[in-house]
Amino acid sequence: MEVTVGKWDVVVIGAGIVGLATVYQLLERRPSLNVVVLEKEDQPGAHQTGHNSGVIHSGIYYRPGSLKASLCVAGAKSLVDFCRDQSIPFEICGKIVAATNAVEVERLQELQRRGTVNGVPDIAVLSPAEARNIEPHVHCVQALWVPTTGIVDFRQVAQKLAQIVESRGGRLLFSQPVMAMRRERGATVAITPHGEFSARVVINCAGLHADRIARLAGFTPPGRIVPFRGEYYSLREARRHLVRSLIYPVPDPRFPFLGVHFTRRIDGCIEAGPNAILAWAREGYTPTTVRLRDTLEALTYPGFIRLARKYWKTGLEEMVRSHSKKLFAKALQRLVPEVTAQDLAPGSAGVRAQALSPEGRLLDDFVVMAEAGQVHVLNAPSPAATSSLAIGEVVAAKGLSFLR
Repeated sequence: MEVTVGKWDVVVIGAGIVGLATVYQLLERRPSLNVVVLEKEDQPGAHQTGHNSGVIHSGIYYRPGSLKASLCVAGAKSLVDFCRDQSIPFEICGKIVAATNAVEVERLQELQRRGTVNGVPDIAVLSPAEARNIEPHVHCVQALWVPTTGIVDFRQVAQKLAQIVESRGGRLLFSQPVMAMRRERGATVAITPHGEFSARVVINCAGLHADRIARLAGFTPPGRIVPFRGEYYSLREARRHLVRSLIYPVPDPRFPFLGVHFTRRIDGCIEAGPNAILAWAREGYTPTTVRLRDTLEALTYPGFIRLARKYWKTGLEEMVRSHSKKLFAKALQRLVPEVTAQDLAPGSAGVRAQALSPEGRLLDDFVVMAEAGQVHVLNAPSPAATSSLAIGEVVAAKGLSFLR
């Protein structure tokens, strides 16, 4: 494998969808840039990009004024335009958010308010009959219709971004884990097993390892990545008619995760899930994948200890449900009562790169920090894939500010 070491204008660490979108935006603005992407895996989009639900989010959940809110709405539009221009299959199928009791109806009103403030168009409150016109098998006392939600295969998006980056002169180097970094003479040097890459600007888009890369660079992140695995089932083919597009619960603001839901994939499969349990490795896609360093870092981190104390009951329920298809089905029946445990087949799993503060608070917004020729994307869980082109604009602008 040919490796071009030496001096670069920009080194980007991580070839997930955010890293690739950042390079795409850099080359859009400065085509002459000498840019290299260092990726530890042998292909782009190997982790969060290739293990997510494939939803193009609308932006209804996120705190108004937050980066998540603004970049999700802008990013969804850019993503759809990109997919259309590049002939990548996608579908704007819409989503039902189903309230199943009076308390959830009140929360549904807050979701509608947030979505409206965030600029999400055409949100509508539906009666049970109106909801069943869209999703005939849904159970609700009221629902929210979000017609701008869509589906896509984000791995295909990442692959197309990689192709465009290379066609414009960017270099993508795989099997290049960054092991160390140092500052010298106004540059940052990223060191891999195959050489040293010196750059005027280094951009950290390392996802599940973003906090570690930041510390290698001498940067102190505001939190630590604690990996939570989300496990899915798939509806058996004969039962896919129970869900036409996307059916979501109303999120409970007391808890940090959304809850199980139904998602139609672009290939026609229906996924049900995910739960949310601590993974024993940052790339722990199965219950038996254990990396001692990752496990010890999570379990001994004061932020996780505080989070576990606060949500121990919910966490225990998630763990039990992880091992019981019957309980998983029971949770899904709140939204679609006809689903049974026999309808569920083992599905995929993903790991969420969620930053957790030392105080035990899940960072609820994207975190992008820049200083001294370095830009670090330190918290970019969902909806980062939807928002990737918009996040890339923000990160590229910060990087280019060091090259003036």
